[in-house]
Amino acid sequence: MRTAADPGHPDSGTGLGASPGMAGWIETQPWLVTDARDEAPGVVTLALIPPAPFRFAPGQFNMLAAPGIGEVPISISGDPAVASPVLHTIRDVGAVTHALCSLRPGQHARVRGPYGTSWPVAAAADGDLVIVAGGIGLPPLRPALYAALRDRDRYRRVTLLYGARTPADLLFEAELADWHDSYGVDVRVTVDAAGKDWAGNVGVVPALIPTAMLASTGLAAASTTAFVVGPEVMMRFTVRALLLAGVPAARIYLSMERNMQCAAALCGHCQFGPFLVCRDGPVFCYEQVGRWLTTREL
Repeated sequence: MRTAADPGHPDSGTGLGASPGMAGWIETQPWLVTDARDEAPGVVTLALIPPAPFRFAPGQFNMLAAPGIGEVPISISGDPAVASPVLHTIRDVGAVTHALCSLRPGQHARVRGPYGTSWPVAAAADGDLVIVAGGIGLPPLRPALYAALRDRDRYRRVTLLYGARTPADLLFEAELADWHDSYGVDVRVTVDAAGKDWAGNVGVVPALIPTAMLASTGLAAASTTAFVVGPEVMMRFTVRALLLAGVPAARIYLSMERNMQCAAALCGHCQFGPFLVCRDGPVFCYEQVGRWLTTREL
């Protein structure tokens, strides 16, 4: 991805998108809100119309701004094959995200991007694909799943392991069912806590990995590629379970989160070991970042 010849192509990893040059990195533009859909308590998906042609690769993010309040990095959560609207799924956890989640159709969000590296969806072809998401980690993985399912015959077994705090916090439930029914995705869902009316799994996401890998139609570990997003503690235990199951470290990819403020590798706030997440990530191979993932308070 990072060696693509066209610096404006999302596969180049430059993050310049349709606006090459430094202005494309630091200047926001107004994007029209056409829909604001409640996905779960405190989670909203904004459908935005960009003012110019826009392309992105699965795993990339935009910087969304609330004028007078600030801006935050938000992963693009829609289908990369759909030019418009562009979807962003946002959890209301602070002043900026609250302002964004309060937007309604007809209003505008200030946006710049896309930025960052992407999931190696094409490189996972001809093998099994495991997608592991914890909580709000599903939206950044959704574009990768869309891309893989568009070429479903290029992949063997596709497995989605997804965990949330409670059943009420599960995102995209209709799509979870459709991915299983229409595309043969092995969808396994778990929650941290549930009432008596919940008939599914209760427990942490990494606990799903051994049974998924050992299923009768199970995954061929050596040719399995894994994409993982969630809290760092969840990702550490997920990687450990994947490695124990035989998935090569070189085939495990993580999306890291840090306090991004410029998204242009200028401020240094998103430093992670020797990397700047906005420039070198957010998607990393585990071999790149494994030694720093286990370092406390890095």
